[in-house]
Amino acid sequence: MIKKLFTVAVLVFVSNILNAQNKSLAKGKYGDGPDSIAPVGIIKNLTDEQLLETVQRQTFRFFWHGAHPYSGLALERSNTVKAEHYWDYINEAWDEPNFSHTEFGPDAGAIGGTGFGIMSTVVAVERGWIGRDTAVRRLIKIADFLINADCYHGIYPHFMNGRTGKTIKFDRLDDGADLVETSYLLMGFLCAREYFSKDTPREVYLRKRINQMWGAANWNWHTNGQKKLYWHWSPNNGFDMNFPVWGYNECLITYIMSASSQYHSISPDAYNGTWTGSPGFKCDSIYYGYKLPLGNYGKDLGGPLFFEQYTFQGINPNGLTDSLGNDYAVQTKNHTLINRAYCIDNPKKFKGYSEQCWGLTAGDSYKGYLAHSPENDRGVIQPTAAISSMPYTPKESMQALRYFYYQMGDKVWSKYGFVDGFSIHHNWYAKSHLAIDQGPIITMIENYRTGLLWNLFMKIPDIQNGLKKLGFQSPSIK
Repeated sequence: MIKKLFTVAVLVFVSNILNAQNKSLAKGKYGDGPDSIAPVGIIKNLTDEQLLETVQRQTFRFFWHGAHPYSGLALERSNTVKAEHYWDYINEAWDEPNFSHTEFGPDAGAIGGTGFGIMSTVVAVERGWIGRDTAVRRLIKIADFLINADCYHGIYPHFMNGRTGKTIKFDRLDDGADLVETSYLLMGFLCAREYFSKDTPREVYLRKRINQMWGAANWNWHTNGQKKLYWHWSPNNGFDMNFPVWGYNECLITYIMSASSQYHSISPDAYNGTWTGSPGFKCDSIYYGYKLPLGNYGKDLGGPLFFEQYTFQGINPNGLTDSLGNDYAVQTKNHTLINRAYCIDNPKKFKGYSEQCWGLTAGDSYKGYLAHSPENDRGVIQPTAAISSMPYTPKESMQALRYFYYQMGDKVWSKYGFVDGFSIHHNWYAKSHLAIDQGPIITMIENYRTGLLWNLFMKIPDIQNGLKKLGFQSPSIK
């Protein structure tokens, strides 16, 4: 007990010192110091490596210069809009979004997007865009804020006010814990814990804070005592949303994180019951000559491409197989190639689609936020779709990246990298940037270039234990 009290006292003491040192950052915009990253325009004749570096670096400005000035959280988006109801992409009809009354104002922080931003910060330090100590201070600011923010059995909400730490709710039922977004957040923090491993006061403190959050997250609570894993829980509504985390989609990382917890791990029965056991898990269909092992009831040509990007920022699909023999290198590559082939085929005859201009995934459009896919094709391309597929389809993704940068140019290139979406057919070009779309551009390009985040995340003993528990095999598992 004495040792525990002493540890808490030390954490409080160090936190007070660090907060005092960081007060100047909270008063104004980030980036006024030596770690400021200047934006660039279109630079002619870049090599592939130079272009990748340029795109990563400029996109990182969204998380570094565009973060919430008080908490450091990644903002949900760079603009202020009414909050769209994001769950409609789950519906079979892939219909128009329903609009809630929530306002995405200047304080709306994204929990999952913050996790992506944390992983991007690791990349920024490794590539020398910002200083190591400056980055650690930013991550401590985020961690200290989250320790005192709204949290439900260790699980954070989808969106949070970056100044008050209070939950921003979608609607009457969706006003509490979001298990999936929390899995993205903690994936980012665990990567940071592995990277910032020096025996310095700040890095030791950061790791302790991350361990607190990782240890407190009660994944098993979200089974509700059943052989299922539920997406949401609310202190006001309990499990009334009744929304299991069905597979296959962007939520594989949620099961891996849930199985990897030291203190609140789920049983394999929950994974087998609502993931591999769901009708939306297995596909085994062939589209455009490519076999797709998993996804969406064997239709929709795999769905939006973020299914293959969110989880695999940390999880390396190469050599990864599950207990049913599914090969995730095949899944991620073929889903991407099918999405591209559909855009080249262009059955709806939208202007602009080509072997260079492709990529359907969730993002902003002239109709609002939509989960674009072959089944929900509105003529809108999200640059993140092709670019974040770089590890799977490097030649095809580089072709798209060069088209976006050199051919589309200033129509889609901005101070935070590429805008969220565009439609040549409808002469519409977004002005917005979304955290969940910007983050994978940085991290997945880096995984293509060096495997940095894959190497960090896949070596974590807890993650290896979770993968083994669920029946996965990988060359990374000891």
